[in-house]
Amino acid sequence: MLIIPAIDLKDGACVRLRQGRMEDSTVFSDDPVSMAAKWVEGGCRRLHLVDLNGAFEGQPVNGEVVTAIAKRYPNLPIQIGGGIRTLETIEHYVRAGVSYVIIGTKAVKEPEFVTEACKAFPGKVIVGLDAKDGFVATDGWAEVSSVQATDLAKRFEADGVSAIVYTDIAKDGMMQGCNVEATAALAAASKIPVIASGGIHNLGDIEKLLLARSPGIIGAITGRAIYEGTLDVAEAQAFCDNFKN
Repeated sequence: MLIIPAIDLKDGACVRLRQGRMEDSTVFSDDPVSMAAKWVEGGCRRLHLVDLNGAFEGQPVNGEVVTAIAKRYPNLPIQIGGGIRTLETIEHYVRAGVSYVIIGTKAVKEPEFVTEACKAFPGKVIVGLDAKDGFVATDGWAEVSSVQATDLAKRFEADGVSAIVYTDIAKDGMMQGCNVEATAALAAASKIPVIASGGIHNLGDIEKLLLARSPGIIGAITGRAIYEGTLDVAEAQAFCDNFKN
C-alpha cells in the first residue's frame, strides 16, 4: 500500500481544510513546490495534488503550481484533482507531465464523461468519490447527491478507471481515524482499486487499513497528519512495505 502525501492548493499556497470547508483552512506553506520536495526527499512514491479553488470554480486555478511540481519531478507519479471537467483540461495536465487526473464532480453529474475520458487518455483517469454517510458529494463538497458511492463505483468498472480515491468528508482533516469499514466495503463492491483518504492521524490508522485485508485498497492519502507531525511518511511507507497479511 502506498502512502501518498497530499498538497492542497488554495490561492497558490499549500493548505489543509477541515471537512472540506474553505473557510476553515490552515496555511502550511506559501511555496508548494518546496513542500513537494520535502515529501519526495522523505521517500514518497506518489503525490496527491488538489486545486481547491478549481474544485469550487469548475476549472483549474492553480495549474501553474501543478505544472511546476510535475516538471521538477518528471519520474514521480502525480495525481491531480479539482476543477477537471473537460478533455482539454485533462490533455493540459497530461502534457505537463501529470500521471493521473482525478474526476470528481463531473463523474457524478455526467458519468459518461468518465467513459469518454478513459478512451481518450487510457490509464490516466482516477475517479474521486467524496461521500457523506455513503452518499457522494460534489462541487467542492458543497452539495450532497442522492447517489451511493458503491453504486457509482460499479458504474465505472468497465471504463478502465485506474483507481478510485474515496474520501469520507466527515473524517477529512479531523485526524480522527479513517473510515476503514466504508473504504473496505467500497473496495469489495468494485473491481477498481481504491485509495483511502480522510482522517488518517497516525501509524495506528495505517495499520487498521492494512488489517482490513482488502487487496483492493492500494494506497492511503495523508495530509494534516504529516504536516502536524503525527505521521512520518518514510516510517509509514516502511511499515506498509514490511506488513505481513
